[in-house]
Amino acid sequence: MAALRATRQILQTVTGHGWRSHCSKAAQNLNIGKPGAGFSFELTDEQKEFQATARKFAVEEIVPVAAQYDKTGEYPVPLIKRAWELGLMNSHIPESCGGLGLGSFEACLITEELAYGCTGVQTAIEANSLGQMPVIIAGNEHQQKKYLGRMTEEPIMCAYCVTEPGAGSDVAGIKTKAEKKGDEYVINGQKMWITNGGKANWYFLLARTDPDPKAPASKAFTGFIVEADSPGIQIGRKEMNMGQRCSDTRGIVFEDVRVPKENVLIAEGAGFKIAMGAFDKTRPPVAAGAVGLAKRALEEATKYALERKTFGKAIVEHQAVSFLLAEMAMKVELARMAYQRAAWEVDAGRRNTYYASIAKAFAGDIANQVATDAVQIFGGNGFNTEYPVEKLMRDAKIYQIYEGTAQIQRMIIAREHVGKFKAQGNV
Repeated sequence: MAALRATRQILQTVTGHGWRSHCSKAAQNLNIGKPGAGFSFELTDEQKEFQATARKFAVEEIVPVAAQYDKTGEYPVPLIKRAWELGLMNSHIPESCGGLGLGSFEACLITEELAYGCTGVQTAIEANSLGQMPVIIAGNEHQQKKYLGRMTEEPIMCAYCVTEPGAGSDVAGIKTKAEKKGDEYVINGQKMWITNGGKANWYFLLARTDPDPKAPASKAFTGFIVEADSPGIQIGRKEMNMGQRCSDTRGIVFEDVRVPKENVLIAEGAGFKIAMGAFDKTRPPVAAGAVGLAKRALEEATKYALERKTFGKAIVEHQAVSFLLAEMAMKVELARMAYQRAAWEVDAGRRNTYYASIAKAFAGDIANQVATDAVQIFGGNGFNTEYPVEKLMRDAKIYQIYEGTAQIQRMIIAREHVGKFKAQGNV
């Protein structure tokens, strides 16, 4: 409790408001239901304060050490502790569990700023939100207080255990099985590419409970909360990835792991819907992270273009370079609007599948394009590790892969678009 009180005091000092005033009640932050309140791009004072706090933390504490964490692959424990102290992680945890209960929009504002500093650090922090989300949307009061509540007491991590060696985009292809024996389930299987896998205190795990291979995904899988120190869990080696290297990514083996029936979310067979529902809530912050990276790439490229001279003038004065910067700026601004719309839909209580996939796909694509263009503007220097943009280019690629590939997002967008078109009576 002392840690939580400290967090509240810090937020009060930073913002000048009580910490509970930052909770994202839809009617407060979205102007829903207020007469004459229409479309607006203006942030509330509270949103501006959270954004400024995250920006200050990223610039002053993340940026100076990001390159070193990238080289070593070391997990950024000091930064995670500091983010927790500042109230910049676990933002979705409801007040009833001791959290701040921020909305998706506020979480995205924070995420963009953290990603500006380093997306490896931001991913380690944001993975908590993905692991927590199934419990937030489907956990009962006891489950939420037990597993979300402990995360407000100290800076501990959790993880989302769904992907397997043979089941990434094809979630229905999951092989991990859970067999009910008395008041417990016995879990056997292997998970792969689990962010925070070796650092988590507990996992959300998706496993097959219906042995019938023809059973529909909507009934075949069950979601479990699994304590990370349960007997039978074997944590694999840390994977050294192309980018976001300080994020902890591992394979995990579950061998006769016993989980009490009290740790089932909703009921047996509800897991697939829970797992997919979590993505609607977490894809906007992923898109926001991609925007943060793209913004950093744009700023680094602009600064370099103003300093670097060729043919007697700064390269920004060459139309070829200035037009490249213009294209980069357009992409950053439009991607930001996409994630903000997707987050706004969540906070308004609407189904946001369509907008979440648009935001995730577009922001992931432009992050790669903008980072690549930044390297181009830097020329040979951009290909060198002494300059920041080569890291940005490596870090960007995963945004087209994790939490649903760019191709999966297009499948979802097409399905949602055609469905809406038909529902409007156009067919």
